[in-house]
Amino acid sequence: MIKNINKIILLVGLMGSGKTSVGKRLAQKLNLPFVDGDREVEKAAGLSLVDVLKCFGAEEYRAGEMRVMKRLLQGEPCVLASGGGSFVAGPTREMAKTHALTVWLKADVNTLYHRTAGRKHRPFLMGADTRLKERLENYIKEEYPYYSEADIVVETKDERVENTVNRVIKAIDDFYQAEGQNASR
Repeated sequence: MIKNINKIILLVGLMGSGKTSVGKRLAQKLNLPFVDGDREVEKAAGLSLVDVLKCFGAEEYRAGEMRVMKRLLQGEPCVLASGGGSFVAGPTREMAKTHALTVWLKADVNTLYHRTAGRKHRPFLMGADTRLKERLENYIKEEYPYYSEADIVVETKDERVENTVNRVIKAIDDFYQAEGQNASR
């Protein structure tokens, strides 16, 4: 098992892919702090994500998110759950290549739908109740090509979070072994 991770473990994926729930448990198992990118955006703005989007619009929302991710990616090793669309930004992906090990929690549209339906705190799904699946399919088409640049891909399934966490740990361990790197310095 991996010990003493010396990089940020950046979890990327669409909303509902499990970044927060997997990230919290992964951080515990790896003895690292957990940082939620969305909560950090809210702290920086002093507003909820929904209010940031309403008050400033999508472009400024994404610009603020990119500033927060830049700061976080220059920090100490941790498990960092990115905001759903933050990895789409080129500068964020470039910084992640240098400062993080990226793990894409990849979920199919049905999994995403079941995990996001009825959730009111997801600003980019507001008003999508009747067309939620269609909107999620569009996000998959638009954003999965960016997520595919992640170092590791782990399919999330309808399973216990602990099972997904264990598969992520195994994938990280396998990655370091394949790269011939030593994560335990």
